[in-house]
Amino acid sequence: MNAKLLKVGSAAASIALLGTACENLTPGENAGLFGAAAGLAVGIPLAVAGVNPAVTIPVTAGAVALAAGGAYIIAKHQATERQRKIAEQRARIYLAERKEAERKASVASKKSPKKSRYIAVRTKKEDFNNGKEAVMVYDTQTNGLVGNQVWDLKSSPKVGSVQKFDTYSAEFVGG
Repeated sequence: MNAKLLKVGSAAASIALLGTACENLTPGENAGLFGAAAGLAVGIPLAVAGVNPAVTIPVTAGAVALAAGGAYIIAKHQATERQRKIAEQRARIYLAERKEAERKASVASKKSPKKSRYIAVRTKKEDFNNGKEAVMVYDTQTNGLVGNQVWDLKSSPKVGSVQKFDTYSAEFVGG
């Protein structure tokens, strides 16, 4: 087996293991870790392949900036029971209001409001929440929260905008 390939594979596996332990890190720590991981994941294979450093360096820097920026803007923590209850209550209130708007639209023969499967609702900020907003993701088809994560958002998104939370694209509905 190629020694360089083995080294790259080992580095990738190590980074993956480290990434699973990032749940309780601050947004800045997450940004540093994910930025470094992206830099290694992009830079090492390019350098091993013999790509010109004039190309390798800017491409690697771009990967670092994208990964670090994304990790800094959205951080996640485990939810408290209180945060879960508040998020569920706010999601149910939103869904009841959406259902009423749909009913009124059908009576008036107007276009119904858009339906998103996943919605992001505000929840109560706790002492460990570092962002401007603390949100949880709710699945409108199963009528339940998707996991036990609270995402700390560094800035308040526009209501109706779609945000990416792990593998979920959720419409931010506020609360």
